[in-house]
Amino acid sequence: MNTTSQSPKISQLLEQAEQDAERIVGLLRMLVAAGLALFFLFTVQPVVNSGHAVLERQWVFALSTMLAYFALGLATWWTARRGHFSAWVAWPVSAADSLFLVANVWVGMRNVGLSGDVIFVLPAVWLVPIVLAFGVLRGNPKIMAMQVVLLVLGLLMLVGVDAGSTRGLEDNPIWLFLSLPPNLIRLFMIALAGIVLIVAARRVHALLFRSITEAQRRANLTRYLPSQVVEDLGDSGLAALKTGRRQMAGLIFIDLRGFTTLSQQLRPEQVSELVSDYRSRVSAVVRAENGIIDKFIGDAVMIVFEGDQAAKRCLDCGTGLWKEMQDWSTERRQAGLPALDTGIGLHWGEVFIGVIGDQERLEFSVFGDTVNIAARLENLTRSHAMGLILSADLISAAGESTRNKKLVPLPPIEVRGRSGTLELLGIPQKPITPAEAKPTET
Repeated sequence: MNTTSQSPKISQLLEQAEQDAERIVGLLRMLVAAGLALFFLFTVQPVVNSGHAVLERQWVFALSTMLAYFALGLATWWTARRGHFSAWVAWPVSAADSLFLVANVWVGMRNVGLSGDVIFVLPAVWLVPIVLAFGVLRGNPKIMAMQVVLLVLGLLMLVGVDAGSTRGLEDNPIWLFLSLPPNLIRLFMIALAGIVLIVAARRVHALLFRSITEAQRRANLTRYLPSQVVEDLGDSGLAALKTGRRQMAGLIFIDLRGFTTLSQQLRPEQVSELVSDYRSRVSAVVRAENGIIDKFIGDAVMIVFEGDQAAKRCLDCGTGLWKEMQDWSTERRQAGLPALDTGIGLHWGEVFIGVIGDQERLEFSVFGDTVNIAARLENLTRSHAMGLILSADLISAAGESTRNKKLVPLPPIEVRGRSGTLELLGIPQKPITPAEAKPTET
């Protein structure tokens, strides 16, 4: 597959992921602002009512900043939810998170008249982990790095404001922890935490890109290969399938009888409806037995069974198809529609399985005499008036008995390259009368 043609699609998916992340971050901003406001209301408000001017100013400032932060969260949430959030907007919005925190700490310092020695005592500083966590949610290591740099540099500037001027009582050990060296250590630890989170964001981004790329690759493969084959592919699965392998497998061919003649008597929309109904019924039975539909060829279908209990699943699918076609024919007759017969051939043997093609188109293919014999058995259903013909090889591989009441023995056939003959069994096809086969005018 051409990776160049996939890139726009991957970019769109990554952009959608970024919008989803920003929507979540916006929602969390609102929850953080609302939670802090409620907490302040029940814990700080009683102290504010004591009449302390500094606390009153601090309360007004805190409420204003929380409202502003809630508004920022609401704006980004609404924009991302509407799908209008462009990737570049994440940069100024993320910068706003960091600068908002630094400004909040600075205003708090100015309001109380404190120096940079005590900024880590202010409650606003402890929003640092939340801001960094928002960056990780975005999964963009570059934006995460920008946030860490802005936070560390902004707090470093504040730490340097009148550093050492509030030491006061030098004999009190507490001042040992409210001086420039301990504050620099705290900033260094924040920077270290930021580096760890940058690595985490880079890993998240890599995993997201890998997941989207893998999903895109599998989606492209599904355009050409059966879904069961794509699901079983590992990192080297496609290369292994291109090499091909020989193995035992079950084959089914099913074909509608008289479809060409009937389609000439029907309107185009009726032909389309008929084929769609037929294929959906066949697909449902095959899917129930975990078979692989190799290809649809007009009204003919080739089905492959490999893996665990492949022979039994092939046999069950064949009898299930026969019953489904009988029920479908009955439904059509009761609805006044022309009834249809089908021929089904089943065989078990060695095949070559592989993927052929180039980068523009791949095709899952099965080759070998087993395929030819299964197709031949389907053709024999016409001359033997059978709805289904299967080989004794399939019965033996499935571990079933040939004494099934529905199965009748048929004359064996010669097979090129095989010593002896191939024993056959079949299920008789109920004949369709000319009245049933005649299409109804609609």
